[in-house]
Parts: sequence; C-alpha cells; structure tokens
Amino acid sequence: MPMHPMPRTTALAAWLAMCALLPVWAHAADTPPAAIAATTRLGSDLAGLLAHARAHHPELAAMRHEAEAAVQRIQPAGAWADPMVRVELENINNEGNGGGFNLLPGKVGATKYTLLQPLPLWGKPALRREVAAADARGAEHRAEAAWNELAARLKAAHAAWYAVAANERLAQDVVDLMARLEQLAQARYAGGLVAQQDAIRAQLERTAMRGELIALQSERHQAQARLNALLVREGGAPLAPAVGLRPLPEVSVHDVERLVQRASARNPGLAAEGQRLRSAEGNRELTLRNRYPDVQVGLSPMQMGSRITTWSLMVEMNLPLQRESRRSQEREAQAMVEAQRARIDAATAQLRGELGEHLAVLDAARRTEALIATQQLPQSELSLRSAMAAYETGKVDFATLLDAQRQIRKAQQERLKAQVEAQMRLAEIERIVGEDL
Repeated sequence: MPMHPMPRTTALAAWLAMCALLPVWAHAADTPPAAIAATTRLGSDLAGLLAHARAHHPELAAMRHEAEAAVQRIQPAGAWADPMVRVELENINNEGNGGGFNLLPGKVGATKYTLLQPLPLWGKPALRREVAAADARGAEHRAEAAWNELAARLKAAHAAWYAVAANERLAQDVVDLMARLEQLAQARYAGGLVAQQDAIRAQLERTAMRGELIALQSERHQAQARLNALLVREGGAPLAPAVGLRPLPEVSVHDVERLVQRASARNPGLAAEGQRLRSAEGNRELTLRNRYPDVQVGLSPMQMGSRITTWSLMVEMNLPLQRESRRSQEREAQAMVEAQRARIDAATAQLRGELGEHLAVLDAARRTEALIATQQLPQSELSLRSAMAAYETGKVDFATLLDAQRQIRKAQQERLKAQVEAQMRLAEIERIVGEDL
C-alpha cells in the first residue's frame, strides 16, 4: 500500500500537542524552580528554617533566660535567712555615774549584743526548694512549648511558601500551553479548517492566566512576609523557593490513643501544667506545716565597761493560734491543687479531640492525593491528548480542548492542595505530640 505524506497542518498539530503535554504532565513537586535566590538558601528546606529560628528568635531567647533565672531561685528558696545583730545601749546618760550622755559601748551603763538566727524547722526549707524546682522545670517546659508553637507555625508557613511557588509554576505552564494552542489554532485557521475565533479564545485564556499569575505573585510576597516575620527578618528579605515537602509518616485515625500517650510524655505544654500541679501540691504542704510554730534563737553577751560580764540565750516562736485563718489558707491551697488537676484533665481531653480531628483530615488529604495521582491526573492527561487529536481532525471544537486543559490543571491544583493540607495537619499533630513523627 502506498504511503501518503502527513498533511502539513496535521504534523504541526501533532508536534505542538507533544510539546504542550510535557510541562502539564510533570508534577509541580518533581522539579525545583530554576530561579534559586543567589543571596540565600534560607527557605529552600524546612530544616534550615527551624535551625535559623531556634538560633535567632528573640522570644525564645527571652524564655530561655527566664528559665535560667528560675533555676537560680532554687537554692535561695531553701536557704536559711541571714542572721541579725542587735546592739542595745543601756543607761546612755550614765545616771548615777556622773559621766554624762555617751554612745560609746564602753562609756555607758551596759551594752547588750544580740545575735538572732531564725531556724526553719519541720522540713519547710526542703519543701520550698521543691516548689522552686517545680517552678524552674515549668519555666523550661514553657520555653519548649514556645518553641513547639513556633516550629508548628514555621512548618505550616513553609508548606504555604511551597504551595505559592508550585501554583506559579502550574500557571506558567498553562500560559505556555495556551501559547502553543494558539499556534495550533492559527495553523488550522490558516488552512481554512477552523474559524479565527479559536485563536482569539486561546489568546483570551492566555491573558486570563497572566492575570492569575499577577495574583499569585502577590500571594508569594504575602507568604514571604509571613515567613520572614516568623524568622524575625525584614518582610522583603530574600528567601529561596521551597524545593519540596516532607514525607508523610504512617499514621491514621486509629493511632489517636497511641499519640495521646506520646503527647502525655512529650508535650511541653502538658509537662508545664504537670509542674504547676507539683508546685501547687508543695504550697499546700507548706500551708499545712504552718500549723507548727516558727522558731528563732538568739545569743546575747552583756558588756559593762570594757568587759563581757554575762551571757544570755533566747528562744522565741510564734503561736499559731489563728486557726480559722490557717484553715482558710489550707482550703485555698487544696482548691488550687484541685483546679490544676482539672486543668490538666481539660488539656488532655482537648489534646485528644484535636489529635482525632487532625488525623482524620490528614488521612483524607493523603487518600485524596493518592486518588488524584493514580486516577484523576492520568485520566485528565488522556482526555487532553484525546481532545487534541480530535481537534486536529475537526471532530471536536476548541471549547472542548480548553475544557480538557482546565480539567488537568484543576487536578494538579487539587493534588497540590491535598499535599499542603496534609503538611499543615502534620505540623499540628507534631505540635500536639511535642516531637516530630
């Protein structure tokens, strides 16, 4: 059978179709942007952002200093009070001695020196140290909780930063595709196969995508400003485009209780609440021991003239007779303990609910992304190829071709949206658990 040469317009259309599909088939996450900022690599990966924030964020530094200050309060909390010295000059007018008024110890009737030392008994110093130690550990956990919150926000901001760049790449791919489709329509119009309206519609679609690119560039600047704000940098400071997202861990909605147990052991916010409970229990015990008297001892030598003539020993204590007042203080301390226990129970319940919610959304986002990647995208690509082939032979109009192009872009956007949603939910789960999964 003789071979007939392919018509010129048909060959051109086939070549344009193959070129057009190349950028559309490629997923936005597969290839990093070509224009990497030359001035910095910050922003390209999440690990670099976290390291920069941990080293330079002033709020974290302030909380670390506060935690160190709390540690330094432990030793003084249980230390003895400083002793006191009292000097009493008796008969300073020297009545009966004829010496007249004088303030020198050897020139008055008698001088009494008293050394006073409070004695903390009944285990009160050890209890005060325990309370201060619990407060110090609580301050350390609060500093960890502040970092945990900041890390979660950075993870979400990095995912949004990646999404903006990926959406820009997708939009630019569509602009390039529409340029090629316009060439295809022009070639078919030149051959008298279609109306000029097809080329005009391609131009309109291309113009609309350029407008969308402008909006996406504005979103990129906003995402850049948000990310720089978390890093305590100028809003317009350069950031490298994100090159990828973290892999998702193998967790599902059935892992709620396991993650709650991990959070109970690792969540710094819960740990801080636990230290507040220990502090409240220590204060309650101190209040109970206030039923026992505080003791102070004193030693007093007496000077007459230039000699120490007598010595005195003194013991004094308060009398805890205001029983109703102390019982009210004890009930207050017990109520504070119960309030803190209830607060921990409420925090744990909220934690369990949030974990269940985030795990459900993460699982749905993962399954959605898999469905789009394995079925919807291949089907959309097949639909676009079929539409282009049919348009080439005049079996479908240009509107059908545009609809196929829009379907494949919608599938790519939905896949990207599912990926970013999964990353943001993962960040929240890790914030609750208190460590990376």
